[in-house]
Amino acid sequence: MPQSARHNAERLYPRLEALRERYNRRAYVCPDPLQFLYEYDDPADREVVGILASSLAFGNVTQILKSVTAVLEHLASPADDVRALRRETLRRRLRGFKHRYVTGEELADTLYGAGQVMKRYGSLGNCFTARIEQGDATVLPAMVKFVSELRRESGTRSYLVPSPEDGSACKRLNLYLRWMVRRDDVDPGGWDVPASMLVVPLDTHLHRLARALGLTRRRSADLKAALEVTEAFRTMTPEDPVRYDFALTRLGIRSDTDIQGFVVGCGCQWPPPTREAI
Repeated sequence: MPQSARHNAERLYPRLEALRERYNRRAYVCPDPLQFLYEYDDPADREVVGILASSLAFGNVTQILKSVTAVLEHLASPADDVRALRRETLRRRLRGFKHRYVTGEELADTLYGAGQVMKRYGSLGNCFTARIEQGDATVLPAMVKFVSELRRESGTRSYLVPSPEDGSACKRLNLYLRWMVRRDDVDPGGWDVPASMLVVPLDTHLHRLARALGLTRRRSADLKAALEVTEAFRTMTPEDPVRYDFALTRLGIRSDTDIQGFVVGCGCQWPPPTREAI
């Protein structure tokens, strides 16, 4: 991590803590695909709903919520259904489904694969934690193996389950892990994975904000940028480097926030400078 990013992170700590205190509350979740997890008490159901909701978490948030709702209407008991139903049955139930360029068949295969992993390991969480090895600094090595398992069981290299090996920042899978690992007023948690290993779910919105705050200078919201931003946050909260993710993503989304005021109040420039390193 560049020394300037480390300096910026330390300087930003009080402002980020204040932002988190203000917005890291369940009352500020809606509209967010995370809200679907609150409807399920069974951890197994939350695993399935979480991977569904995070996988479709791209595009307009209204459409995301509409798409997740449409799928859940076909899953009376999400965990039981994906474990018990045949691939062809899931495909039939989701026939005609479309979320941007994701088809019902592709989503059905992904859910079928998740169900097969659950049958083999007892839960998706068990499968993931079994792939963490001593010495792993982040969740990324385990994520590569987890995605490989999902792809093998689903029989597809779906866009819905990207891998760090593909060069992807894996924003949606890192978002899923945040939901499954962290436990606070927003994230339900439940998986036995150290929060210190999490990686920031970096999308274009958070990437632009991170550049403005001096946490990365990379032009693209790629995996290297995600790791730079994560390392910057780790200097502040080493045990929980994604501690501020939810609060930061409220900026620019909620009408009662002021992203420019926050950035300028941090002594930074909004919009961020256009000249950055690759």
